[in-house]
Amino acid sequence: MRFIQIEEYDHTTMQLARPIYDRQKRILLAAGRTIHPIYLERIKQMNISTLIVEDAESHGISMDELVDMPTWMDAIDEVKKAHDLAKQNKLLNVFALQVAINKIIFEVIRRKTIYLIPSSSVTEELKPYAHAVNVTLLALQTSKQLGYTNSQQRDLAMGTMLHDIGKMVTDDTTLHPEKGFEIIRKNREISLLSAHVAYQHHERFDGTGYPRKLSGSEILDFPQICAVANLYEHLISSGEALPHVALEIIMAKNGIDFNEKIVQAFIDSIPSYIPGTRIRLSNRQEAIVTRIQNNLHRPIVRVKNTGMEIDLSEELSVLISEILN
Repeated sequence: MRFIQIEEYDHTTMQLARPIYDRQKRILLAAGRTIHPIYLERIKQMNISTLIVEDAESHGISMDELVDMPTWMDAIDEVKKAHDLAKQNKLLNVFALQVAINKIIFEVIRRKTIYLIPSSSVTEELKPYAHAVNVTLLALQTSKQLGYTNSQQRDLAMGTMLHDIGKMVTDDTTLHPEKGFEIIRKNREISLLSAHVAYQHHERFDGTGYPRKLSGSEILDFPQICAVANLYEHLISSGEALPHVALEIIMAKNGIDFNEKIVQAFIDSIPSYIPGTRIRLSNRQEAIVTRIQNNLHRPIVRVKNTGMEIDLSEELSVLISEILN
């Protein structure tokens, strides 16, 4: 199993490893199916650009840490409903959000790490809500590293799920954090800490952010976690950066945009290379990442020509020199 860009799809050698959904959460194409070229064009027209496939090269790669897709889709649906209610100036269905959050938390706590389903794998209309769910997954994975309690995780997740809700009532980029805070505060069941995730997630550690130009310890940890996860998710789902590059970008912002403690927890929580990534090693051999076992940033890889597996956490002289498309 591996992720590919839709342009890479070959119906003669690949089949879907996970379903493709439409904007109503209906399955368009089930796992195990091949995609006819006519359907492939329709999927491209829906702006779905990432597929999860199985082929000979990725045989045996199970990606056990991949988030459960129905749970992911249900959470996306609840975020969309919350945004729609906010646009209508109505109170949110907090109970439904809490149910979705509890399921997402369970997804995170039962796994060593989490592999995201890119928001580029859903239709254009659902992308903003998939982004919010992915930010939540990343934030929760980071919170495990920080030793957060279940109560803290629930408050963090509520804030990250709703961090962009202010965009429903304003097109002004600098205003949406405050508007989001106001929307969330109307719902008394949601904690003040959760509301501050929306309010502060564009503040920067050096005081250059918005809307209030807070700096240092003036910024709460929850919105800082959201800010780091938000940047990472944007980078990988937009195709601007591969996961290992996105992590390097975040490390470069350590102490400038983000709190050092939060950055370190994030780096210690998120893998650099997910299974299914095709790579070239420093010894010039081509390989594919098969799983992560001992080190999030030094995976086990399978050499293409020999089928031999190498644990890079043990073979320290062998480096990943290139990602192959």
